[in-house]
Amino acid sequence: MKYSVCSLLLLRSGFVTCNCIMGSYSIGEALKLFLEKSHWKPKVTEVRMRGEWEAIVGKTIARYTRSINMSDKKLTVYTDVASLKQELYYGKEQLIRNINEYFGERVVEEVIIK
Repeated sequence: MKYSVCSLLLLRSGFVTCNCIMGSYSIGEALKLFLEKSHWKPKVTEVRMRGEWEAIVGKTIARYTRSINMSDKKLTVYTDVASLKQELYYGKEQLIRNINEYFGERVVEEVIIK
C-alpha cells in the first residue's frame, strides 16, 4: 500500500494541514523521508544503536560497555575495562566500518573511547 508523506503526517500528528512533499511512498519510504525532514534521524539512530549494540559489536564488548552516546556522527563509547579501551582504540576504524555496514549508511565518522 502506498501513502503520501502528508497522510503519514496527518495520521502521526493529527494535523489537518501540512506543508510536505506529495507523492506515493511505501510506509518505510515515508517514515525515512519524515525522519530526514524532521531532523529526528540522528536521535532515532542513537536509540536504535543502543538497543542493538550487542548485535553490532558482540556479547563480550557489549557486556563491558558502560554506555554509548552519539552526537554529530561521533560515537562515544564508555567502558571501565582498560583492556577493552585499548582494543577499541586500536580497532576504531573496524568498529566504524561494522556500524556503518550494519546500518547500511554512514552513521558514524569518528569513535571516541572513554
